[in-house]
Amino acid sequence: MEILGIDIGGSGLKAAVVDTETGQLIGARHRIPTPQPAKPKTVAKAVAKLAKQYRWQGLVGCGFPAVVQHGIVRTASNIDKNWIGINAVQLFQEATGCKTTVLNDADAAGIAEIKFGAGQGNPGVVVVITVGTGIGSAFFIEGILFPNTEFGQFYLNGQLAEKYAADVVRKKLNLSWKKWGKRLDKYLQHLETLVWPDLIIVGGGISKKFEKITKYLTLESKIVPARLLNDAGIIGASLAAEKSFIAPHK
Repeated sequence: MEILGIDIGGSGLKAAVVDTETGQLIGARHRIPTPQPAKPKTVAKAVAKLAKQYRWQGLVGCGFPAVVQHGIVRTASNIDKNWIGINAVQLFQEATGCKTTVLNDADAAGIAEIKFGAGQGNPGVVVVITVGTGIGSAFFIEGILFPNTEFGQFYLNGQLAEKYAADVVRKKLNLSWKKWGKRLDKYLQHLETLVWPDLIIVGGGISKKFEKITKYLTLESKIVPARLLNDAGIIGASLAAEKSFIAPHK
């Protein structure tokens, strides 16, 4: 099935049509800047612009950087506070005229990695961590998603973990790969003691530079980089839309 996937981030919105049978993008991927300030109405207009660019009338899946519970945005760690309490599903459906699913962006990336990426064929407990501006997470047991985990929000060294170990911290403080790798290792060790995963998949921009930090990671759990890179959120959002609208009727 072909579904339009949209990955909404702090700096940009990325979209592509996805073949949900293969996980492959069909045609070009488009990116537009996230409007600033990124308030609900302006982001909805950007989502509508992408749908219009594809002349889309089918299903749409959106990954969104917040806890999304039954379509309602519940948190705003890295987005405008005006989003809290907004029904994002209703907002985007009205903007696009299309049936839409909205889920946490890390959950979307995780769904893609489990089905088509580094988590494919790996049973047991799998955690997908997206490391970038913040730290997002997706938690799976035997391939089943437990949505809206916030493993970047526990406290580490007296501060939120993502404020200590996210990739943006490395850049902001100009940390060497060694110093930052040890920070990430400390974060992952703490996560490991909480859920004892069989596999940890590290996604986000850092997955392309994973070899720079592997020697600083001292975990018991197997840890690998994500395979789908910047396409994971788009693919996973499409898969989530398919499950929401198609699977219940099979």
